[in-house]
Amino acid sequence: MATQVDEGDDPYLWLEELEGADAVRWVRERNLETAAALTDGEAFAGLRTEIRQVLDADDRIPYPGWRADGFYYNFWTDTVHPRGVWRRTTLDQYRQPAPEWDVLLDLDALAAKEGENWVWQQVTVLRPGYRRCLISLSRGGADAVVVREFDLVRRDFVEDGFALPEAKTDVCWIDADHIFVGTDFGPGSLTSSGYPRVVKRWRRGTPLSAAALVHEGRADDVSVHAWHDPSPGFARDFVARSLDFYRVRKHLLTEADELVPIDVPEDADSDVHREWLLIRLRSAWTVGGVTHPAGTLLVTPFDAFLAGGRDLAVLFRPDDRAALSG
Repeated sequence: MATQVDEGDDPYLWLEELEGADAVRWVRERNLETAAALTDGEAFAGLRTEIRQVLDADDRIPYPGWRADGFYYNFWTDTVHPRGVWRRTTLDQYRQPAPEWDVLLDLDALAAKEGENWVWQQVTVLRPGYRRCLISLSRGGADAVVVREFDLVRRDFVEDGFALPEAKTDVCWIDADHIFVGTDFGPGSLTSSGYPRVVKRWRRGTPLSAAALVHEGRADDVSVHAWHDPSPGFARDFVARSLDFYRVRKHLLTEADELVPIDVPEDADSDVHREWLLIRLRSAWTVGGVTHPAGTLLVTPFDAFLAGGRDLAVLFRPDDRAALSG
């Protein structure tokens, strides 16, 4: 049974102010103590050298990600490029012992040119054209990022393109001239965790202040975000509220900007792929008179589910000897 604690009895309540000067200083001091305790000695130096040799080995497998533009993309770091290069190649080249990679962005060169401690975070590519992307970079590996639009043909950032200052930002393309954006819009726009509480639709060529509101979450949510699925014939928009690290409420966003709940358990993993809704359960769910155990993978027609249908097909059900990994 939970017991309510009097704030006056908690001498560490000031640590709840995540960005407070006292809390930041306290964390920095504890980090210095920990680093000194763990890194003082020959054992650490030797281990660090061995790990660096593995991480920088030239014969590592360059694991790529495939995109429908026909290229295989890879972010690569080594002794020459400690910050990394974002690059791509063709399937024929990837099959070669020494593939020829087309470097799209050299992060070491960019950091030197701009005098910034840039660390690669992520990239969101515009489909189906695959010419533009939104690159997120952080200073020193922080959670907060700077977002900048990049042209994959010219290999350069887009002048007067989409750009966002440093914040815990989430972005997604809608089309070539619109993006969903959750960022620091000012007082009250962030959750208590420091992530976006508000998500908006931003049109190219207009100030961020003119972006249209899509949805607002609550201050005690972890975050709110929206995304666009451009699958031909099944293009849809979605909005999600992350209530905590394990519970999410997802909605279909209609053309009239109405939110239609996707009524699956909040702690389930769900995904919409073309006409299908896939549901992976974290806890038991009784629906349509049937109880499905945790770990079950279900599928159902998405439109029928939104209309109230609960005809769920079981793709996988765990037993004493088998569980779903991915």
